[in-house]
Amino acid sequence: MKLLVVGSVAFDAIETPFGKTDKILGGAATYIGITSSVLGVKSGIVSVVGGDFPQEHLDMFTNRNVNIEGIEIVKDGKTFFWSGKYHNDLNTRDTLATEVNVLENFDPKIPDSMQDAEILLLGNLHPGVQLSVLEKMHKRPKLVILDTMNFWMDTAWDILMEMIAKTDVITINDEEARQLSGEYSLVKAAKKIHEMGPEYVIIKKGEHGALLFHDNKVFAIPALPLEEVFDPTGAGDTFAGGFAAYLAKKEKTDFETMKSALIVGSAMASFTVEKFGTERIEEVNEADMFERLRQFKELTTFDIELQ
Repeated sequence: MKLLVVGSVAFDAIETPFGKTDKILGGAATYIGITSSVLGVKSGIVSVVGGDFPQEHLDMFTNRNVNIEGIEIVKDGKTFFWSGKYHNDLNTRDTLATEVNVLENFDPKIPDSMQDAEILLLGNLHPGVQLSVLEKMHKRPKLVILDTMNFWMDTAWDILMEMIAKTDVITINDEEARQLSGEYSLVKAAKKIHEMGPEYVIIKKGEHGALLFHDNKVFAIPALPLEEVFDPTGAGDTFAGGFAAYLAKKEKTDFETMKSALIVGSAMASFTVEKFGTERIEEVNEADMFERLRQFKELTTFDIELQ
């Protein structure tokens, strides 16, 4: 299956307790595109960048067989830029700067070569932009995966509800799930969100793993304990990319396949946090992924006597 990704291709400047970076490659679609290439999945990115975006980054996507026909280059514009500083626990951060730049007037253009994508992953953008993508597809993809955040819940509630109603899978963190549903219990939150439209609800819990809800079924996975965590930026996007790419690779979108996809997403995200930005995930190959999946299997497999 083809995977179409609509989201930001951007610059980040990151500071954590372990160091800081100058302006580096970032953006949700960037992490997702790189991750899908590790799984050998045909993917395409729809995004917008400015004339300041280096050709070497575009070449990186092309070399990974990521279709970039949908990346618009605004020659006289500047690429989206975000700067943030993480606290000691790496779970909280302060935004130091946000320069929306060319993303402010982003009007997604779906290239003909990606119109037949069976899986659509909508990165964290204004829900109105996300809706416009669905309207521009010649036919509805088999699976629509949505990422969103509390900012859109605060500023664009009605149109966000319209987008969620057209979604098959929603992926949000625990704080966002509670805000969206008005429920503290994540089980109750997932049920309410399911009633809004999505058949599957994924709730990410950072270093505590993730939960997958479908009807009355729940699947939980841990996060892999790591010796070193340098930068959590992009981990959630890598997670979503691994999840979607695995479904595309297996050409299945049922609950059982999604359980495995959740583990692949978590495994890929565990690479991302080991270095700043995309540096670590760009180094990963298929053999690395399989080794990390083996570690996950050992972490979660056990025998128990119930008598």
